[in-house]
Amino acid sequence: MKRSFGAAGPTVSVIGQGSWYSEQGDRREAITAFRRGLDLGLDHIDTAEMYGDGRSEALIGEAIEGRRDEVFLVSKVLPHNASRQGVRAACERSLKHLRTDRLDCYLLHWRGPHPLADTFAAFEALKQEGKILSWGVSNFDEDDLDEAVAAAGKGRIACNQVLYHLRERAIEHAVIPWCERHGVAVTAYSPFGHDDFPASGSAQGKVLAEIATAHGATPRQVALAFLTRRSSIFAIPKAGRVSHVEDNAGALHLALAEADIARIDAAFPRGRKPHSLPMI
Repeated sequence: MKRSFGAAGPTVSVIGQGSWYSEQGDRREAITAFRRGLDLGLDHIDTAEMYGDGRSEALIGEAIEGRRDEVFLVSKVLPHNASRQGVRAACERSLKHLRTDRLDCYLLHWRGPHPLADTFAAFEALKQEGKILSWGVSNFDEDDLDEAVAAAGKGRIACNQVLYHLRERAIEHAVIPWCERHGVAVTAYSPFGHDDFPASGSAQGKVLAEIATAHGATPRQVALAFLTRRSSIFAIPKAGRVSHVEDNAGALHLALAEADIARIDAAFPRGRKPHSLPMI
């Protein structure tokens, strides 16, 4: 299953491939997993200059060699590098690591010391040169997004990448509605939580298992299907092994019933809107 990445973006797989910490495992196994993901249609690959100081980007560059045109490739610039000149230098490094001449989307990893107007001006310059095809932000709350639109103008922000999993649903309060009003794609990072997926024997785990059994699916596929149930949302679970990639890809073919969604909603209540946007 694919959908438009934002109001006017290309069609991209709802389930993608994250790469945080991918450089710390078996390199050959990780490369094989990324390639298997492409075989299964998981064309959205996400990375960042922060991940392993560029080693994750280098790993992905090797994984997609010869298959660049199959990939919707995203990377992120660190906040302290997000000055006008710093963005350009960081982008050039990322392109070199990734062995490509362009990024499909380039994100500000989180807010930092440099004015948003300077960062976005650098993004626009790179876009005019064809080095990036779109740009966006990450870890931006509703107020941050308002400032971003004021600095950049309407219709320029392609994506907001944010923390979203069953036990952390804060973005449902304001961030998702804001992005949907403005035609901005929402990308969920760490969709299984950070080593926090419900244990099979827990009450929450049993709900997922029962729904999974009814659909001939797995609990993680159920979680991904729930998180991407709205047309604005994409998810980028990390998968360092082929078996994990294949399991993630199975969520593309899973459609939850309204009763399933209601059960999950009750088992994983979103709670009150927090004072600040959660992130890791």
